[in-house]
Amino acid sequence: MCGRYTLTELPDESKIVPPAGETITLKPRYNIAPTNFCAVIPQADPARIYYYKWGLVPHWAKDAKVGYKMINARAETLQEKPAFRDPLKGQRCLVLADGFYEWKNTGQGKQPYRITLSSETTFTFAGLYDRWIDASGNPMDTFTIITTEPNELMIDIHDRMPVILDEPAGQSWLDPRIPIPDALGLLAPFDASLMQAYPVSPAVGSVRNDHERLIRPYSPPPTLF
Repeated sequence: MCGRYTLTELPDESKIVPPAGETITLKPRYNIAPTNFCAVIPQADPARIYYYKWGLVPHWAKDAKVGYKMINARAETLQEKPAFRDPLKGQRCLVLADGFYEWKNTGQGKQPYRITLSSETTFTFAGLYDRWIDASGNPMDTFTIITTEPNELMIDIHDRMPVILDEPAGQSWLDPRIPIPDALGLLAPFDASLMQAYPVSPAVGSVRNDHERLIRPYSPPPTLF
């Protein structure tokens, strides 16, 4: 799964559309968590950057709390799940990021890792979005990050990884003319040779922490026995 990620480079402010009724403070993000408002590029307006809430709430949901369970969507079952089947047809998006965190089981517990491109540049996750309307008629735009099988780098850390799309694949993902089978074909593990992973501080486990030290390489203290 993908439950935390980073976006330390600020998006182009001239392209940003803030969510209705919300104020977005642009700053580097070192520990983005579910329910946060995050920078996405929606299929409906690919020239601009919107801020949607992480955790997809289907338009037909009775309660917005369902979004807590829909931060990720498995690429293999998108067409089987009602929450994802319709968005796949015309509500695809790209989620801006420059790294993500995953926890590896070790003999001493779980060690968090940060995974980035080797170039340490911004990239995009494949995502889906939907708009939910509350009882008062207020809209809320939400999204989910699509995951797939791990590549050679990730398999030693976790059994899933987010779908990372390079620029050509991202353009295809947002193209409304692309057939659904071809869109699904884009949801493959990213090239492991273009990625890197390193251990980071356990402090990333708390959503209250959001500072630059979280992305620094971390050496666990030695065991005494």
